[in-house]
Amino acid sequence: MARRLRPVGLGFVETAPVRLVFAREISAAPDAVFRALAEDVPGWTAWFSAVTLARPLGGGAGREIRLKGGTRFTETVLAADRPEVYAYRIDVTNAPGARAMVEEWRLAPAGTGTRVQWTFAADGTALFRFVLARARPGLGRAFRDAVTSLDRRLTRP
Repeated sequence: MARRLRPVGLGFVETAPVRLVFAREISAAPDAVFRALAEDVPGWTAWFSAVTLARPLGGGAGREIRLKGGTRFTETVLAADRPEVYAYRIDVTNAPGARAMVEEWRLAPAGTGTRVQWTFAADGTALFRFVLARARPGLGRAFRDAVTSLDRRLTRP
């Protein structure tokens, strides 16, 4: 059953009870990475294997995301500041126990490539927070695999 989450702002990334932060350097340029994140929303299914559907809503002001296993999100874009940050708040989800969630992608030049940092910030029931904290290794692997796949996609001839 889908339910509406508490509306939070971008500052929630720093204050959330659960903050999972992952980073990796890739060879693709920051602007290309930003375009893939913010402007080619349907393209997420080609490089983020957990994502089965990604489509922009409201002229790009929001997104609909579906994940393997059936989790669904309706999101509002909070920041799309080329090429440094892309962030969105989850407004509606069927994830049990969730109360508030924001995801932030920060991009910084790293030599000729990009340092990609993904922060998953969340609040929810005690059980939700416990499960999410224990999911850190799996989410870290998913992030590394996705960013590696994105880099290959963006840098192939």
